[in-house]
Amino acid sequence: MINFIPVIFLLGYLLIVFEHSIKINKAASALLTGILCWTAYTLGQPDVHLVNEKLLEHVGDIAGILFFLLGAMTIVELIDSHDGFSIITQKIKTKNKRSLLWTISLLAFFLSAVLDNLTTTIVMVALIRKLLSDKNEKLLFIGMIIIAANAGGAWSPIGDVTTTMLWIGGRISSTKLIIETFLPSLICLIVPVLLVQLKMKGTFERPEVIESETKDISNKERSTILFIGIGCLIFVPFFKAITHLPPYMGILLGLSLMWIVTEYIHKGKEEEDRNQFSVHHALKKVDTSSILFFLGILLAVAVLQSTGFLSSFAQSLDKTIGSPNAIVILIGLLSAIIDNVPIVAAAMGMYSLEHFPIDSHFWLFLAYCAGTGGSSLIIGSAAGVAAMGMEKISFFWYLKKISLLATLGYLAGAAWFILESYLF
Repeated sequence: MINFIPVIFLLGYLLIVFEHSIKINKAASALLTGILCWTAYTLGQPDVHLVNEKLLEHVGDIAGILFFLLGAMTIVELIDSHDGFSIITQKIKTKNKRSLLWTISLLAFFLSAVLDNLTTTIVMVALIRKLLSDKNEKLLFIGMIIIAANAGGAWSPIGDVTTTMLWIGGRISSTKLIIETFLPSLICLIVPVLLVQLKMKGTFERPEVIESETKDISNKERSTILFIGIGCLIFVPFFKAITHLPPYMGILLGLSLMWIVTEYIHKGKEEEDRNQFSVHHALKKVDTSSILFFLGILLAVAVLQSTGFLSSFAQSLDKTIGSPNAIVILIGLLSAIIDNVPIVAAAMGMYSLEHFPIDSHFWLFLAYCAGTGGSSLIIGSAAGVAAMGMEKISFFWYLKKISLLATLGYLAGAAWFILESYLF
């Protein structure tokens, strides 16, 4: 039965890819895939207790990701319900599409290094909703946000879960990571932005502001919620560094503070007016199906990791390819299909610090490739999956419009990284 797990995973992956053709929600397909993979594992493994132990271990890690996602999305929805993003959109005066493209892309790139690529995507998607009314233009900008968020997260030790893994695991230092991967990550963004702007002309129209959305909120309340909300998101990596607790604890702390603040601000209003600004109302607007999609995908990938399929695959790459640079580039591209976390974990298990010491070319290159390669497919990164759930982006739309751009940027950054290592 265990040998059928990769087949089940592949079939489930195809169901997700052809979501719009078969008219089955990707969350349902992902959940089915994850459960069936674990079922096949337990039926083929004599030691049922071992399977349960591994499942509990992975569920703990997965729950941390889901709680983080739920907390971040709720904070963003609270800011949005208070019309806090209008403060930022009012600062963006341009109506030129090319200027907006550069502004949004660079903002996501640098914000991702401070927050992380997942949180940044959630914030930026909420922001772009306020700026663009045309659906096709909005989706194109969101595609660039995904590329920018992943590229920005790759050069920061707290910007992406894989760079954090390598940093905490003693493979890279924060200073060396920033110095070595900043330019490749920037090139990874600039190349697709330059290509997109060649086809982008003219101005854009902003969505009409519905008066009823903002009539019960003052400018002071709007500003308070925006700055506290963004402050809570930015505080998460510092909370993690100080307490060594996982990031979801920091995001839930921020959500609890936001909850108290919003309750206090609106305590004097009528219940009907108060409810539209409450956490309860924000939770209703959170797309829970995208969270369940995460759960299913991560459960399925966890089986591949637990059964050793991923580590065996990584070892076969080492034997057949040989070149460390080629292996790392391929790992980055594979992270667009399989979650980059277990792939990086497998690489860390394959190669010891004796093989590649701290801050060696291999580990730094792996941080870049694992962080940015997932942009090639929309389900290849947490940022892409979050955007897919929030805006109902089709897998094939992204494949047609964004994948080639993301891959060209990825390869350009990788080429610069290799050239940089030879020159300096």
